[in-house]
Amino acid sequence: MEITRRAMMRDGAMALIGTASIPSFLKRTVYASEISPRAKKQVMVVLFQRGAADGLNIVIPHAESYYYKARTSIAIPQSQVLDLDGFFGLHPALSELKPLWDRKELAIIHATGSPDPSRSHFDAQDYMESGTPGYRATADGWMNRALQAQDERDHRIASPFRSVSVGSSIALTMRGRVPTVAIGDVTDFGVDDHKPDAARVSDAFRSMYAADRSSRFHGTATETFEAIRMLKATNPAQYRPSNGAQYPRSAFGDSMKQIAQLIKADLGVEVAFADIGGWDHHVNEGGAEGQLARSLRDLSQGIGAFWQDMGSSAENVTVVTMSEFGRTVHQNGTGGTDHGHANVMFLLGGQVKGGEVYGPWPGLEPENLYQGRDLAIGTDYRTVLGEAIWKNVGARDMNRVFPNAKLDPQRFLNYLPTPLS
Repeated sequence: MEITRRAMMRDGAMALIGTASIPSFLKRTVYASEISPRAKKQVMVVLFQRGAADGLNIVIPHAESYYYKARTSIAIPQSQVLDLDGFFGLHPALSELKPLWDRKELAIIHATGSPDPSRSHFDAQDYMESGTPGYRATADGWMNRALQAQDERDHRIASPFRSVSVGSSIALTMRGRVPTVAIGDVTDFGVDDHKPDAARVSDAFRSMYAADRSSRFHGTATETFEAIRMLKATNPAQYRPSNGAQYPRSAFGDSMKQIAQLIKADLGVEVAFADIGGWDHHVNEGGAEGQLARSLRDLSQGIGAFWQDMGSSAENVTVVTMSEFGRTVHQNGTGGTDHGHANVMFLLGGQVKGGEVYGPWPGLEPENLYQGRDLAIGTDYRTVLGEAIWKNVGARDMNRVFPNAKLDPQRFLNYLPTPLS
């Protein structure tokens, strides 16, 4: 079944629970969206490819001869590349993304990344997620700061499901003053009173909102538990994706399916985060087939199913992919690639001006490489994220979200249209 606000109003959780028990935050959300279509929030979904994905074999510069000179056994043959614009093309395992490109819903930013030179997975991931490259002491994430900046400009309707991190713990990207809910499995979300540790889990969940007495969320634990009961009443275990969408049977496929469920339930989700691991291919990376191809197929199928499942709701969704850094231009002696620098990001959305590869391309000739070995950065990743935050999330204080980045909205890539207000 497809969970929508109207279905809930008619015969879903609202009917099952009784209108007197509808969480007040959901009443505010429903009424506001009925009164003003502009109250419908944009949703930003961030997907992190942990392990440093090989951007050069994901979006291939197949017209650049040096690509084939540097990768004698793992380069993707031109005959198998899914050509995009005559210069760049997709890995063949990304076949579900090609139609999105053709419909101009998918944009690509190549040669993007963090200006910090670290090739440590742990440091680079922290820098990417905190939004403060080179500063290890940052305790919160750029997305949480974006929601805080949005609050100061536009006091929107708050929901306990406003910020969701899929997984057993909250990703650094989402940590901060704005409460975030970590959901490992939406079908088991909440507290089962029959479980022995139910009281302990219940108390811990309530304390998430009660801990900070200065927070505008203080005292909303009751609403949160009402929201849990409402979500469980929709019987998410019986959820059936719309439009024939088929998610891959993988952890990433499950994550994308759960994000779709939460967004379509109209519970007030504004930002969501999910991981997909397995990108550190030092050995036997493979070319058109192999380890990288399997990871890409999972990514492609998961995103493709999510977009198909969202249907008309996709108009209000923006998906962005990112990884801590790229891989070396030259393959190594074991048929893989080592830690590099610049990478590639995907932007998918109903508002995205797709069908284009954005940003300057530094080139792969030896004299153009970073430190003589890596693809150089043409676009700071914070510029890419900053545009989505500024235009879709509604945060305007870029210096607060990305300290010291000195982002100028006049210099965005313009892969999104400028909002009316």
